[in-house]
Amino acid sequence: MTSTNWAILPERYDTSDATALRRDYYDEVASRYWRRPATAAEIDEGLTDDGVEHLTPPTGRFLVGRVDGGPAACGGVLLLDAERAELTRVFIRPAFRGTGGSGLLLAALESAAAGLGARRVVLNTRLDLVEARALYTRGGYREIPAYCEGPYMEVWYGKDLRAGDPAPLS
Repeated sequence: MTSTNWAILPERYDTSDATALRRDYYDEVASRYWRRPATAAEIDEGLTDDGVEHLTPPTGRFLVGRVDGGPAACGGVLLLDAERAELTRVFIRPAFRGTGGSGLLLAALESAAAGLGARRVVLNTRLDLVEARALYTRGGYREIPAYCEGPYMEVWYGKDLRAGDPAPLS
């Protein structure tokens, strides 16, 4: 499978495909954090009031990546202020990893952020999510100082969209 099979487009966060992708995302990150499978009830609780409704214009965007029409990936962009957008819920189903979609998804999310007026993109993640961290560094993101706090935030990245250069460290 090559990247030519991928289509990444905006989609409402509450369609059946987007919801299934968000559930898979939460299942994976929670299960890895807890080092055991997340239960359906835990996934439901994690998705309740998670702020996903802000991933609609003018405050954000939600994108779904499809391979041959089937849902394979998702990600969101949330405006934090007039200059910055945050990447969130970036996820590729395991069966589609290594097929070229991750770089396409990242580029589409950056384009969506720029379309919302952002000049920089930032994100936070955990140290154990090594695949995500590798994706971001391959995409030109550099570690930056923390711009927010939370129990599941261990490392922060940023990128300047104006020239596609990595974000300054300050």
